[in-house]
Amino acid sequence: MTTKQVFKNKIFLIGFIMLVIGSGPLIVTMAAANLGFTADPNPNPIVFGMMAGLTFWPGIILMALGIYNEKKSSSGKA
Repeated sequence: MTTKQVFKNKIFLIGFIMLVIGSGPLIVTMAAANLGFTADPNPNPIVFGMMAGLTFWPGIILMALGIYNEKKSSSGKA
């Protein structure tokens, strides 16, 4: 099983997109604050935190299910 095969799995891809879209803005905001790009060194991105909290675990679970399905289908083909 290769990375290319895993990313072709729709369940994995949905989970990955959910994880990136849900957690990405929070990570970018934290990185910008740490690098000094914002006037406030300690921002409080409530909406981004809520979005990350609601999408992180479902994204991880979907990615794990996608990997499991891909392993199961690739082992059956061999």
